[in-house]
Amino acid sequence: MFDNQDSQVNTPSVEEQNTLEMQKIEATINSTIYYKKKPIFAFFKRIFDIISSFLAIILLSPLFLILALLVKCTSKGPVFYKHRRLGKKGKPFSMLKFRTMKSDNRPIEEQLSKEQLEQFYREFKVDNDPRITKVGKFLRKSSLDELPQLFNILIGQMSIVGPRPIIDIESSKYGLTRNVLLSVKPGLTSYWACHGRSSVDYTERINMELYYIKHRSLWLDFKIIMLTAVKVFKKDGAK
Repeated sequence: MFDNQDSQVNTPSVEEQNTLEMQKIEATINSTIYYKKKPIFAFFKRIFDIISSFLAIILLSPLFLILALLVKCTSKGPVFYKHRRLGKKGKPFSMLKFRTMKSDNRPIEEQLSKEQLEQFYREFKVDNDPRITKVGKFLRKSSLDELPQLFNILIGQMSIVGPRPIIDIESSKYGLTRNVLLSVKPGLTSYWACHGRSSVDYTERINMELYYIKHRSLWLDFKIIMLTAVKVFKKDGAK
């Protein structure tokens, strides 16, 4: 959900880094440790997701309206963008976002340069993406484009905290750890997002997602939410 910020706040400790380096190997050799059931944690996590997403939708409804008007009045196309992502157990769902790109039905190969295409297929993102509208740049920088995911959380497709939802082709990068990643609901924010999203490669991202799944707890969720709040306050949003 958010980009990297002050390294003193977000850089994992030495102990965490050493643990992260072992995650992918450990998940491949003995993935059962990641599937440990935590019924009490799961119950309270779901209650928190329902209450927090419902209250946020009510309280932020005026902002939703303003942003919807901005998107609609500044570029052609729908207000919301639905993107197919993989949820828990690999079940696909439509993740909601405010539309930040121009409506263009041309193949992506006709919209991006060769260098941009290479980055997209490598990282699933593009620096200075020409498809993004002016309002879209603001929404992405502030991460306000992701607010509609509160509806995904309310109906149980996502959680406030969890691994970031991935697309089908992206899941192949997880190899033998794919099922571990998909053993929990994806989140609006994540451990990876709070620990240097833009500054880490994909292997490290996978390790960070696995770290959260193994160590998931109400306390870890609370810390991630607090770090996310700091990022929003400091305006360290996604690109």
